[in-house]
Amino acid sequence: MASARQIKRLLVANRGEIATRIISTARELEIETYSIYTPNDTSHTFGPTHSIQLSSPASYVDIAELVTIAIKHRIDTIHPGYGFLSESPEFARRMWDEAGVLVIGPGPEILARTGDKLQARLLAEECKVPVLPATNHSTNDVDVFKRFAKDVGYPIILKAVDGGGGRGIRIVRDEKVVASLVKRALQESPSGKAFAEKAAIDGYRHVEVQIIGDGQGNVRHLWERECSMQRRFQKVVEFAPSSIKDRKLVGEVINAALRMARKVNYMSLGTFEFLVKEETKEFYFLEINPRLQVEHTITESIAMGIDLVKMQLQLAQGYALSSLSLSNLAEDPETPPPLYSTQLRITAEDVSNDWSLSVGKISSFRLPTGNGIRVDTHLIPGQPVVIGTEFDSLVAKIIITAPSWEDVVAKAKRALADTHIEGVKTSLDVLRGIVASEAFNRQKCDTQWLEASLPSILESGKAISAALDENSILTAANPQMSYVAAAASNVLFRKGDAWSISLAPEYSSKGDSDTNEEPAPSHLQLIRVLRNEFPSSLTASILYTTPSTPQPVPYTLTLASTTASFGSLASASTHRRGDPGNLNHIIIPFPGQLMEILVDEGDVVKEGETVAVVRQMKMELEIRAKKGGRVVWVYEGEEGDEVGEGILVVEIDGGAKL
Repeated sequence: MASARQIKRLLVANRGEIATRIISTARELEIETYSIYTPNDTSHTFGPTHSIQLSSPASYVDIAELVTIAIKHRIDTIHPGYGFLSESPEFARRMWDEAGVLVIGPGPEILARTGDKLQARLLAEECKVPVLPATNHSTNDVDVFKRFAKDVGYPIILKAVDGGGGRGIRIVRDEKVVASLVKRALQESPSGKAFAEKAAIDGYRHVEVQIIGDGQGNVRHLWERECSMQRRFQKVVEFAPSSIKDRKLVGEVINAALRMARKVNYMSLGTFEFLVKEETKEFYFLEINPRLQVEHTITESIAMGIDLVKMQLQLAQGYALSSLSLSNLAEDPETPPPLYSTQLRITAEDVSNDWSLSVGKISSFRLPTGNGIRVDTHLIPGQPVVIGTEFDSLVAKIIITAPSWEDVVAKAKRALADTHIEGVKTSLDVLRGIVASEAFNRQKCDTQWLEASLPSILESGKAISAALDENSILTAANPQMSYVAAAASNVLFRKGDAWSISLAPEYSSKGDSDTNEEPAPSHLQLIRVLRNEFPSSLTASILYTTPSTPQPVPYTLTLASTTASFGSLASASTHRRGDPGNLNHIIIPFPGQLMEILVDEGDVVKEGETVAVVRQMKMELEIRAKKGGRVVWVYEGEEGDEVGEGILVVEIDGGAKL
């Protein structure tokens, strides 16, 4: 059909797997595409027509810089993917007003009513959708939250009005920690404002409804998803349909989402989220994510392979909902979808260390294939991928689809067994433990299950991984899977890299360059990189050939820096490292940015007291004392420093437990 506004030049204002996903669909629609990137993060730039380098990682959310790029390159449409910009009415409005660029999504007016959590809650109340008791306005006043908790009882949940992806959310169980948790939530909020709700915890499932609308009065659902398996309010595993067996109750939840969407004449994709307790037939509205979700993949899978990104682009060009390929899908919310699907998020995180980011370079990987298995990732064979502190930790999404839940579980186990990633720690152990658990098999996981059961799940997953390492060819020396050299360095070395080496005096003793002969070169070829922390160190197996030994001779090459500039070595080497076995040492458990040190020398701290705050992937995480004592030493750098895992931040004396 004819479109109201044809998309000619599409800028994808995101990175990683979601940028790759969006660009793939745009290419199928023969749209000219533009990606943006930073120098050490380029794996999503292989599909688009053009790629534009940004000045820094912060540029991804710098509206003014993105406006300038859009004008310079005559962009007519931007897809923000997911993240803060996708929910920002300011971004959508400024792009249109300053650059004449349409931002894919609901538009600034609907974003203002749905992207703000408090405004979305008011919309729910207006539509007679059940909500939990809450403060009636956003604030940064700690006393307001204390009074609210006194009225409704603990626990309460703090929510930044503009948080997302688990950021700006804290559960408060005790008045003593209200002030510190409010501070953490507000520092993860662009607006610095939050509100509070009574927390619904025990026995609730996190169920979300996929909505699509054309802004012309037509709205429909694409069933529900469940994402109860979370840590720190960030999703780990999602599946569809939900585990709620009572389809009448599910129908009530879906109809509640439809009422809200129709009230605002919803446009594009939106996810309406709820807490549902099947035993008591209760459900409560949580929030709206007015954008494409990370887990949109499982909705595409249960809905017979539809393309939600394609539909977003079509709706933005003026297509009516009735013209999209949805007529063969059931509209009755009580009718379940024809298939089952789950999504497993593989992240570069050390789950054993409180899900801390694992910084490094992915050295090799293998991802699963086969019937019913889809993998969304930005990993490319032969292309280095560095995991740093600036971006999200998501490495790949494995999506499993089958006619029954039992088949989904069986395929998920096999897919995870066929997955192997080297160079960084990943969430594979915990994913293997989850899919092997009886609770997952029987769909008995509420929102508290993963965190409550994590030790046993992780132990089970590690045992599964160890058995795979012993019995599988995945970890064998295999040139087909060793796509990238082992590295914690940003300098890439690969098997087969070779150099000619010539050493000649700087000045000729004869002073006559015409009479100098070039020395015969030696040759060095890398066979295997054993450890890469270049320029501080490098260990590798090599073949070395000299003019006097024409046959290659195997050696182990070891380079160790004896002197180097500050900028060439990891900043962690300039600070004291802590002893993990010494309880007097309070250590940074993961790499990140040191945001705040809360104690000084001479202060007395109690066991469990917060002494510092580190930001990682836009989340602020507290570093706590494992015992009480008097502070005798404090980190000597500056707040704002990038700090590595194992750096000593505070030392206390050997005082008694306080």
